[in-house]
Amino acid sequence: MLCGLLLAGALCAAPGEAWARSRVSCDTQVDALGLFEFLSERLSGFWGDLFTGLAGTVAGIYADECVRLNQIQVLGTHNSYHVEPSPFLLEVFAAFEPQAQYWEYTHRPLAEQFAELGIRQIELDVFNDPVGSPLADGRASMFASPIALQLEEADPDAVIPELEAPGLKVLHVQEFDVLTTCLFLVECLAQIKAWSDANPDHLPIAILVEAKDEVLDVPVATDPPTPWDAAAFAELDAVVRSVFPPWQLITPDDVRGGRPTLEDGATRGGWPTLGEARGRVLFTLDNKRAVYREGNPNLAGRVAFTDSQPGEEDAAFVKVNGPIGNEAYIQGLVADGYIVRTRADADTLEARLDDPVRRDAALASGATFVSSDYPEPDPRFSGYFVEIPGDGIARCNPVNAPPGCRDAALGP
Repeated sequence: MLCGLLLAGALCAAPGEAWARSRVSCDTQVDALGLFEFLSERLSGFWGDLFTGLAGTVAGIYADECVRLNQIQVLGTHNSYHVEPSPFLLEVFAAFEPQAQYWEYTHRPLAEQFAELGIRQIELDVFNDPVGSPLADGRASMFASPIALQLEEADPDAVIPELEAPGLKVLHVQEFDVLTTCLFLVECLAQIKAWSDANPDHLPIAILVEAKDEVLDVPVATDPPTPWDAAAFAELDAVVRSVFPPWQLITPDDVRGGRPTLEDGATRGGWPTLGEARGRVLFTLDNKRAVYREGNPNLAGRVAFTDSQPGEEDAAFVKVNGPIGNEAYIQGLVADGYIVRTRADADTLEARLDDPVRRDAALASGATFVSSDYPEPDPRFSGYFVEIPGDGIARCNPVNAPPGCRDAALGP
């Protein structure tokens, strides 16, 4: 009789995995989940345990089949490769660069961030170095022999041999803030892929790329970085595809599908379900949108989602770094289907002041990716840190999660 009540016997005949393959509608799964949760709360012993287990099974199925990538919230790190300069260098740099104090943070290696801290969104600053060393005049490049290294080693000829080769290089500020847990973009991506392959059920990892070529305004002579152009972005896409096979990438083409524009796909259910997205990565671009999408406003064949605004053909990812005062705006974007990145802290200020206001606004905004320099406290400053509310590495998005979403079913 009980089996007849439970979805015409489907669950009793094959509780768990077989039912997971039956493609029961999301609405039916919500109804079943509510029933099982109701019964598990009111029954004890064998029956209580049975319905608790069934509720967990249905919640997991629902998460994979009915919750989409843009309907959760995860924690990210800002400048995820970053290692702070030595105290000696920070003191030297502070004499002419007031922002040097903002460089006082260090992140764990990428794999540790994923495994130990539950990070599912990272940021990589990438410089284009197509020449390498030596330069035409015989000098080592700013990457192979940065001023920071020369000062640290008290040697104007000091070099980092690995960085004499050309390529896309990962660091924060050329010449000065140069320490990193992975020197080349391809090296960073290889670390991500190795962890992903070893943990194939993980929630998708979003990788934000900032294409850096800013000329420094400092009282010492420095070479200008090579500007990012179409060829450099073609190399960026090629490097990504050299590491990740097509099935492991979530691309603008995937989200657009057969719709006229990428924005149509993003706002009309084109984001993959968690079941489709597990074990995969997606790339977003922090800047240089005009160059990246030149002649290709729909991003056809491209790897990365550009930081765009609603109404644009390529609008799918929106960066709103400052959550305070923008909560309603971010919530509206999330409700419409865009994925959004915001920052819980910046320039070490929140940690130094132990100030949670920006963090709390970022989490409450429903931004898909909440980025921080402090996924764990820095005891030099305070106990400030950022985590996703609840007991897991992700939570159902407070703005747009569907009714059957349960935090405990989302991970790993």
